[in-house]
Amino acid sequence: MINIFRKIFCFVTFFMIFIVLGNPFNGFCSDYTYINISNPLLRKIPIAVPDFKSLSGNLKEIRYGKDALDILINDLDFTGYLQTMDKKSFLQDPSKTGISGAEINFKDWTSIGAELLVTGGILVSDSIVTLKLRLFDPFKGSLLVGKVYTGHISDIRKMVHRFSSEISYKLTGKKGVFSSKIAFVSKFKNHKEIFVCDFDGYNPVQITHLNSITLSPSWSSDGKYLAYTSFARGRPDIYIKNLKEERGVVVAFKGINITPDWVPGKFAFAACLSFSGDQEIYLLTGKGKIIKRLTKSWGIDVSPAFSPDGKKMAFVSKRSGTPQIYIKDLSTGNITRLTFQGRYNTSPAWSPSGDKIAYVGVVKDVINIYTIGIDGSESVQLTSGTGDNEDPTWSPDGNLIAFTSNREGVSRIYVMTAMGNDQRRLLKIKGAQSEPDWSSGQGS
Repeated sequence: MINIFRKIFCFVTFFMIFIVLGNPFNGFCSDYTYINISNPLLRKIPIAVPDFKSLSGNLKEIRYGKDALDILINDLDFTGYLQTMDKKSFLQDPSKTGISGAEINFKDWTSIGAELLVTGGILVSDSIVTLKLRLFDPFKGSLLVGKVYTGHISDIRKMVHRFSSEISYKLTGKKGVFSSKIAFVSKFKNHKEIFVCDFDGYNPVQITHLNSITLSPSWSSDGKYLAYTSFARGRPDIYIKNLKEERGVVVAFKGINITPDWVPGKFAFAACLSFSGDQEIYLLTGKGKIIKRLTKSWGIDVSPAFSPDGKKMAFVSKRSGTPQIYIKDLSTGNITRLTFQGRYNTSPAWSPSGDKIAYVGVVKDVINIYTIGIDGSESVQLTSGTGDNEDPTWSPDGNLIAFTSNREGVSRIYVMTAMGNDQRRLLKIKGAQSEPDWSSGQGS
């Protein structure tokens, strides 16, 4: 059974900025939405992504065009609501004919079931790359997004991610996950350190080098700071680190200092402190100064999680005898119990839309991830039959949830849709990984 006390203790820099030349195409409604990603019956939309066209015919363009294509296909498949089509079914090859709407026979695409089409062209001159990317609706024969990006070869991944964000915004009204990062704990050399990777697991980078047990990473909403707990000084203290400037502070009150969570839009966070003797949740400034106490009960109060508007706080408390999730209205002070099913419910994570909370529940000694409406309705189990599943964290668009699972024996980080579909491993590096926290995508 999950142990609440264990839970308690437990790049590229741009060489050149890419230039978005803007959308030279007109005639499209900016608020037109194709896909409702919150629809539980959502089916994946088939999208055709043929090879990119070499615009001058040199070998570099073919090589880097393939790299850009692979990145784009990975981005689109990662969303969970798009399904890239097998190129063997294509009747037309824009890399040989042309990538503009005038050069495309849209019937060749609709006849194979493509509901969306991406075409791309690439030009390489020395170390400078220009990508010309378009998204079409083949049924209407109309262009939805047209962008041109220019930058250094090393910027190709960021340029493609930027275009993927444009696709997401056109189709869903949200920019998606493509500028976001995930912080997580990784165990190696008998220590636990904080790492950060891109949204898709690419480019994992070690952030802490404390040679100790380091836990519970939490992003500030602007993406500039990470808060985490470490035993580097022999007891659990909270570290606040500015990632760009490599500076920070340590919150080291008497007793334990654990489970930090940032207030949305503010340089302040909540955490569990025990200097008064009991483990309660306090609000602190980003420099570690206590602002006020947020909970007061005879039972342990830990794991604060703020609503997206910062007006409410979910947390875990043993005030009823077993760990359960509660919600506090920060303006009125009213506290209501959210979870009742099962003897252990922990690790609340508020959805970006503010209407649901993901959490870890233990039923008959089986540990799984659930979501529940903030009024206590519509509890849904997202994982089952796959070992222990813990530590849920939402993507910034609310479409995906990252989590920890030991389904392969070693604890790894996985991703699934918010409905529990398409569960797949995010990355695999040495050691065991756990406690993911997804950034908002700002400041990246």
